[in-house]
Amino acid sequence: RICGGIFTKIADIGSDLMKIVFKLPEDDPKNPGVIADCTGDNAGDSVGPTADGFETQFGVNHLGHWALTSRLLPQLLAAPAARVVTVTSTAHHLGRSPDPDNPHLHGRYKPWTAYYQSKLANFHFGIGLQHKLEAAGAPASSLIAHPGLSDTNLQTVSVEQSDGEATQRFFLWLAHSTGMSPAEGALPQLRAATDPAARGGEFYAPRYMNTGPPVRRPILRKVGMDKAIERLWEISERETGLTVEPAAVMGAATA
Repeated sequence: RICGGIFTKIADIGSDLMKIVFKLPEDDPKNPGVIADCTGDNAGDSVGPTADGFETQFGVNHLGHWALTSRLLPQLLAAPAARVVTVTSTAHHLGRSPDPDNPHLHGRYKPWTAYYQSKLANFHFGIGLQHKLEAAGAPASSLIAHPGLSDTNLQTVSVEQSDGEATQRFFLWLAHSTGMSPAEGALPQLRAATDPAARGGEFYAPRYMNTGPPVRRPILRKVGMDKAIERLWEISERETGLTVEPAAVMGAATA
């Protein structure tokens, strides 16, 4: 939650995505009523299934955000100008939309294929949510961001979990050598969340693709995007049993 310059971690998205633990008590005097002004949907995970049976990267990186946004949607729509910021990656350019019949890549799993798929799902979720908010006439907005190449422990953990696989070791070296600090990598999503001039549907990223100050970048890969977003909504609803439909939430609130 971002309000008055304060960011509070309100939830843990762990191995059991349908049991998201909210950490912001309703009687918190700094946050009366748990009104959500902004959510930042950001996670990075690697290999293995979640407790729900989801492939971890698609499960945590996308389905966990879907579940979190679904459960916070009434509060977000009750705020005067809420924002949802979904964090993707330059890797989304290499991703393919999930197969409705096999979103968890059973029988053809590869770690990087799964990661690319999850980051494209983040990209489509952020844009698709903005379309839904606009269609409902909602006061909220949805934006996307990516951190560039940041020198965090994600690469270190990836090397450990892949037994030192060459591609992982290369990206670990690259992050150590050229990557931005975690604080610098967070700037695109912070700008998307807090810049008064930012608008729904915009994409913020480092100026020089993987490094540099946060700037607004163009939305690419538009061909076939609407169908891909439609499939993503169908898959996400089926897998989680949760919906992300602003119009339905707003209709229920006024009924």
